[in-house]
Amino acid sequence: MRRLLFLILIASFSACESTQRELSIPFVVQFNGEDLHCDSGLSLSMTDLRFFAYDIEFHDASGAAIAARLVRDGAWQSNKVGMVDLETGVGACDDGTAAVNDVIRVSISGDQQIDAFSGLAFTLGVPFDLNHDNPLKAAAPLDDSAMHWHWRSGYKFLRAGVETGNDGFWFHLGSTACRGTTGHISGCDHPNRVRVELTGFRPGRDRVVVDLGRLFAGIDLADGVRSDCSSGPTETACPPVLAALGLSGADGRMLEGVFSTQPLADKTAQ
Repeated sequence: MRRLLFLILIASFSACESTQRELSIPFVVQFNGEDLHCDSGLSLSMTDLRFFAYDIEFHDASGAAIAARLVRDGAWQSNKVGMVDLETGVGACDDGTAAVNDVIRVSISGDQQIDAFSGLAFTLGVPFDLNHDNPLKAAAPLDDSAMHWHWRSGYKFLRAGVETGNDGFWFHLGSTACRGTTGHISGCDHPNRVRVELTGFRPGRDRVVVDLGRLFAGIDLADGVRSDCSSGPTETACPPVLAALGLSGADGRMLEGVFSTQPLADKTAQ
């Protein structure tokens, strides 16, 4: 009898699992609407673009949220956080690696009508509990040492940068002014997680554009002075970049344009 019940439970579980549908969310980097590369050979090149995302959901035409589960792959995604890496480790991105991941993979209930989806939302960052956990014991993708600052502040949620012939700017986003001791962080004055909400996104038809031109719109890339921002509230180069993300010392909402939706069929996507 127990064996029969066990088999029934396994069959029920398998049936539930089989109703899940996997979807991919593609990402691309641009600068003011033009595709950007590490080795473009142009007057402006990308030097870095890597970031973490979690708490992903789609929206239907009525605005109702449809929760999506991250698909664990042992490399770029756990069941809690995913990582996008658009730098290639060549050209101006020589501080990176050759490994690239330009999609986030999620699963949703198979009975959802994806043709009715018209929006996407996710949080840029790492959840608080994982952000301040032991990075030496972390599972992928949080085992990437290049994406970690130190115990108190945790991970770099976003690494981004560009350079011209004689100028450049790089930006690292993460929590700052965190309180507590190693392994016992009670909170951060500036969590710096950003909720990104994109209207019009349709799975299988659209991609997400990260526009570094919009992110660095307040930075002078023609003054011949290389500068940077590590999310510190007193750093003089930080205010315009943090403002572009909707951040003012607390969790924020990104301003339109830094992240946007673009049809896969656009000429720039070819």
